[in-house]
Amino acid sequence: MQAALGAPRPFNAAQALRLGRETFDIETAALRAAGQRLDAHFTQAVQTILHTVGRVVVMGMGKSGHIGRKIAATLASTGTPALFVHPGEASHGDLGMVTRQDLLLAISHSGESAELNAVLPVIKRLGVPVIALTGNPQSTLAQHADAVLDTQVEREACPLNLAPTASTAVQLALGDALAVALLDARGFRAEDFARSHPGGALGRKLLTHVSDVMRRGDEVPCVPPEASFSTLMREMSAKRLGASAIVDAQGRVLGIFTDGDLRRRLEAGADLRHASAAELMRPQPRTITENALAVDAAVLMEEHGITSVLVLDKHGVLVGMVHIGDLMRAKVI
Repeated sequence: MQAALGAPRPFNAAQALRLGRETFDIETAALRAAGQRLDAHFTQAVQTILHTVGRVVVMGMGKSGHIGRKIAATLASTGTPALFVHPGEASHGDLGMVTRQDLLLAISHSGESAELNAVLPVIKRLGVPVIALTGNPQSTLAQHADAVLDTQVEREACPLNLAPTASTAVQLALGDALAVALLDARGFRAEDFARSHPGGALGRKLLTHVSDVMRRGDEVPCVPPEASFSTLMREMSAKRLGASAIVDAQGRVLGIFTDGDLRRRLEAGADLRHASAAELMRPQPRTITENALAVDAAVLMEEHGITSVLVLDKHGVLVGMVHIGDLMRAKVI
């Protein structure tokens, strides 16, 4: 097997490093040139996709197919419904996935992929618009396309100028360029991105609200202003959140007393045995609304060096408390 692949050579570290750097240089130059070639064909492609009622169906063979799968995934996660269909399978039934409302994004560096070109007449008969990513503007694929995005490169990074390297880098960058232009045109926001990535860190930060993680009901430590010091301590110990709210008869927050407040009072030599909660509390504590994002509670805690925040409803009534441990368990921080 080794003989068929050519005579083995001793490993040359300097040569490997040179080729590695040269690959970056060649692909960077190819990407820069492709970016400079963007013109009205690109904006036409973006507008055509924006006017598409259905999905963007991405097709490509071989390495172009691998790039196509990534482009389809990027489009789908940034507000443009898309899927990848293998051209070889399309001729054996999968073409039924394509409807008259869809658009075809066809990727072929040569523009002469037999499997891809075989389905083009059927696609055109359906009236489906075709956007081509090809390095050959005179190819069969380009001739069938409504818009052509040029992926030609001066040379591949492969020393033999054969393996798709620089050309696939340009294909991928063009796919990303389409996705970025489309998400901007659609007014796509970080919240929209989070909805398609609910399991990711961004999804947790942008989709998790304070109401999803806060303690509520009997879990919330609170006492009336006339409560004694011992009652206040029992409430804090029972609820184990390191603090207690002091509320009036309507549930409106008057103040807060924390473990830190207790420590500072004791260090100052104060006799707390006969003090009431009203005398011990700190007025105007940090609060947040229940419909705020949980990440906002985390920011509030970090800015003020605290470990818990009181949660109020729209009327200013205490409805909960969120602790830094709650945010950690929800993986918001």
